[in-house]
Amino acid sequence: MNIKTCMLIMLLLLNVSLVVADDSGPTQQLEGFNLNGYTTGGKKSWEINGDKADITDESIKVTNVNANMYDKQNANLKSKSGVINKVNGDVHLQDDVVLTSDRGTTMTTDSLDWSRNNDLVKTDDKVTIQDEKGTLTGTGLTGHPNLKKAQLNEDVTATIKAGQSTALSGSLVQITCDGPMEVDQQKMNAVFNKNVVARELQTGRQLQADKMTIWFDDKNKKLKKVVCSGHVIATQGNNSTYADEMIYTGDDEKLIMTGRPKLIFDTGTEGSNNLFDKIGQ
Repeated sequence: MNIKTCMLIMLLLLNVSLVVADDSGPTQQLEGFNLNGYTTGGKKSWEINGDKADITDESIKVTNVNANMYDKQNANLKSKSGVINKVNGDVHLQDDVVLTSDRGTTMTTDSLDWSRNNDLVKTDDKVTIQDEKGTLTGTGLTGHPNLKKAQLNEDVTATIKAGQSTALSGSLVQITCDGPMEVDQQKMNAVFNKNVVARELQTGRQLQADKMTIWFDDKNKKLKKVVCSGHVIATQGNNSTYADEMIYTGDDEKLIMTGRPKLIFDTGTEGSNNLFDKIGQ
């Protein structure tokens, strides 16, 4: 092969490379990226900041994302990277994602999709949510950006700081369920579904049910009311009680059972300070 032939082949390869590069479209790189959104009244509704951005016709890839949401859903979002869809405005965040609401609630996960038009965030990954009431973990989440209303899909574990020691609630109560689990901070309640187990960690007292709804006393930082329904079992030591429904009220520390309640006592248990002294029908 002579020199002219080699040069011709090299030029052909170079031309092919140039054609491929042109087909992919131009990419613009920016340092110190900032993108803002506004309401129809001219008020800022969100902003997305980043250290660097690679911009194409369809998307914007941002590193070290720091986004803020204003107006109805005040929250902050951070992640190592993100992709903004220029067509529909959706944002995909990836790696070390942290969402912080205006109430101080934080959520961490591996990835998160933020639909700005629908005012929703969603992930299929494991999530951890923390606030002053305790810690909540699960797999998969859909909710509003400020986390005032959200649903965890499955494998839910909640560790709640329940306040003063009572017949049912101690300083820590752990609740698990298969899911889904729904939380509404405006109504101050949480709904656990399917194979629900609530255990007082200090004493071992336990409640089981198909469904459990908890109302919180936000002012006094304790459980206000608990309603269990479907195959309810309350256990303390060797003593158990069964019912179709059980209601616990925090103010008077009473358990009310309905629907064919049945109690099984261990007569060898000493003392009378047990869960079943609190039961009324």
